[in-house]
Amino acid sequence: MTKKYEIILNYIKDLSIEIPNAETFIFSRENITNYTLGLNITTNPIKNETIEVITKLNYKDTKNNKRKSYFEISYATVIKLKDKGIKKDQLEKLILCELQNEIYPRLEKIFLHSIKDAGFPDMKLEKKIDFEKLYQQRLN
Repeated sequence: MTKKYEIILNYIKDLSIEIPNAETFIFSRENITNYTLGLNITTNPIKNETIEVITKLNYKDTKNNKRKSYFEISYATVIKLKDKGIKKDQLEKLILCELQNEIYPRLEKIFLHSIKDAGFPDMKLEKKIDFEKLYQQRLN
């Protein structure tokens, strides 16, 4: 199967690690298993069948703790569509599944290394994101 897009470039658009103080850092390290991963994907049409896709991951404590650390990355991928006649539903699936499956391993690696370098050496994400499943849930 031929890819319907070409990745022109990708880059870290924004990276944020917020640890307000040492007390929060210690509390966060002890409670990092309470944190959950969030995902948001947005697009920005550029021109000439070119689209900027922003994949944003955040890792945060969903409990009502006062001492919280916060981790977020926005990863931009600019793609050029090879098929000018691509239908809207095909484009959605391309952006939300195919492209994400291609870029996510690198994005996850960058994000995890950043969190580890911030002082959380044992950090790992337990669940892998199933983009196809998320896409199907979105349709239902």
